[in-house]
Amino acid sequence: MTGFGPTPAGLLLPEPLLYSDWFAMMAAFVAVNTVMYAALAVAKILPRLHPPEWRRGQRSETRSIYPEGHPEAGEIPRGF
Repeated sequence: MTGFGPTPAGLLLPEPLLYSDWFAMMAAFVAVNTVMYAALAVAKILPRLHPPEWRRGQRSETRSIYPEGHPEAGEIPRGF
C-alpha cells in the first residue's frame, strides 16, 4: 500500500472538484431525490384518506327496502 498517506479528516475529494458546476448539479439532484423519497415513504406510512361523502355520486332515489326510513322497534312497515 505504497502511495497512500494519511488523509486530513473529512477530505475525500479535491477542493476544485467540490466547487465545479456538475458537482453542484449532482448535489441538487441528490437533495431533491432524497426529499421525494422521504415524502413517498411518509405517505405510505400514513392511513389512506377517503374523499368526503359529498364528492361521491348521490342517488336520486333511495334503494333501501325501507324507502321512508328504517322502522322503529315493534313498528310494522307499510305494505305488510
